[in-house]
Amino acid sequence: MAGFFFIFYMDPRLIAFVDAVNGERALVMGILNVTPDSFSDGGNYLNVTSAVSHAVQMVQDGANIIDVGGESTRPGSSRVTSSAQLERVIPVIKQLREALPQEVLISVDTTSSQVALAAINVGADFVNDVSAGLDDPDMFKLVASQGVPIVLMHMKGTPSSMQDHPAYNDVTAEIIEFLKQRIIAAESAGVAAHHIIVDPGIGFGKSREHNLKLLADLEVLKIAIGKPILLGTSRKRFMGGICNENSPIELLGATVATTVIGYYAGARIFRVHDVKPNRQALDVSLAIQSANSS
Repeated sequence: MAGFFFIFYMDPRLIAFVDAVNGERALVMGILNVTPDSFSDGGNYLNVTSAVSHAVQMVQDGANIIDVGGESTRPGSSRVTSSAQLERVIPVIKQLREALPQEVLISVDTTSSQVALAAINVGADFVNDVSAGLDDPDMFKLVASQGVPIVLMHMKGTPSSMQDHPAYNDVTAEIIEFLKQRIIAAESAGVAAHHIIVDPGIGFGKSREHNLKLLADLEVLKIAIGKPILLGTSRKRFMGGICNENSPIELLGATVATTVIGYYAGARIFRVHDVKPNRQALDVSLAIQSANSS
């Protein structure tokens, strides 16, 4: 294991990444769904050329990370085999690593250790696992052996059923406890403590009220868990109900509001479809915070 950590610390890109998520800097993670059925952009980037072109544009707009996923996790979606995910994401990640500046990181959005390993081998820098390692018992061992970071997300149930009347006694307390247990499991499997990022899973097995409560309690969650937080609210349905808007792509303003609120509450990675406006909002937030502390 010492060799893997030595490799990590010699990589200035990942050093900068860990420093950023543990500091004041805000990172924008651009969503690249190479799927036919994702909830707001499914089918848009099914071929390698269009996927890479979109990723390049997101980087030009200010993305620090490109998150590549080959399996939709929208409410009601069905699972996709590892082989199908591999066919979708590996050619894209391979070309992205050649096309993007080296300082831009690539994450693979998967719950499969097989997909994660193949993605890392062609250039992915870390893993974004919406099951927090529960779907594949080999995921934590794989991440530990490769010496890469992992995002652990909370999801109640599975994508096919998670929005069927989700219930909690105390949503914030229960998610804090879940994430603490998954952190213990990851570290017990050899994942480095500084390689763990958590995601409260906005919209994954939660009602509108649950999502709003989690956003209101984000600072509480951050303090309780003590790990960097990734926030993914982009275009999500709970905001549409508040804004009386049925089209996900019309929820840009709502998404930006959660990004700014999330930053001040302690989140440091923001997974979004619309990179430029969220990057601008974060840049202004950072400038205000800097002025306040000077």
